[in-house]
Amino acid sequence: MLTAIIIEDMIDALQLLKSDLETRHPEIEIIATAQSVVEAAKVLRKNQPDILFLDIMLGDGTGFDVLEIFPDLKSKIIFVTASDEFAIRAFKFAAIDYVLKPYSYEELDLAVNRAKEQIKPNKERLSILKDTLAAPEQKPNKISLHTLDQITIVNLDDIIRCESDSNNTIFHLQDKRKIFVTKTLKYFSDMLKSYDFIRIHQSHLVNLQCISAYIKTDGGYLMLKNGENVPVSVRKKTEIIEILDKMHR
Repeated sequence: MLTAIIIEDMIDALQLLKSDLETRHPEIEIIATAQSVVEAAKVLRKNQPDILFLDIMLGDGTGFDVLEIFPDLKSKIIFVTASDEFAIRAFKFAAIDYVLKPYSYEELDLAVNRAKEQIKPNKERLSILKDTLAAPEQKPNKISLHTLDQITIVNLDDIIRCESDSNNTIFHLQDKRKIFVTKTLKYFSDMLKSYDFIRIHQSHLVNLQCISAYIKTDGGYLMLKNGENVPVSVRKKTEIIEILDKMHR
């Protein structure tokens, strides 16, 4: 048996999650629940569960307050949050799993199965999540990249471009490193489009700050500041020219 504690300030949502877990995951024993930071502190001092279901927004604080009270907590964490585009983006930047309310059974099952396999997120990834949630309109400083065998944290400004490799993405960095990530280019294009990254081709996503020039010959391509050339698709040419014109006014 695995043990779990649910921290959720809405009683209906708490009872529903408890019931769904008891029905769908009998291998998980719910040993306690809490509806606030204060209550969470009391139950976690008595027991540290295998899995902690943690709501982001609580009546007397946040889920991060709970984690700060217990910096050495060994529990695997499943964050629970209401549907919000900024919240979703923040979790993606930190590469931390979450369940959106209202969730489907499939989403809940997937989160539980992932929690069984993962280790607790480190402080730097939690910091990325907290900072990105706190200032959703600002450009995040860092992003967590989930490779096959580890999670690598890089500065957003250090990313020159991203390149599609089937259903995976290769990140090209300023220090010449290449990081292979097991997610599609579209996933990162959607995540980064608000932060000066532009999809210039089916296979290429480029940091606007790393563009040196647009060359119209040979079908049209971008010359990057690191000396690389990247092709621009026909349907993206007009958009690229307009963006670069605005940047150099």
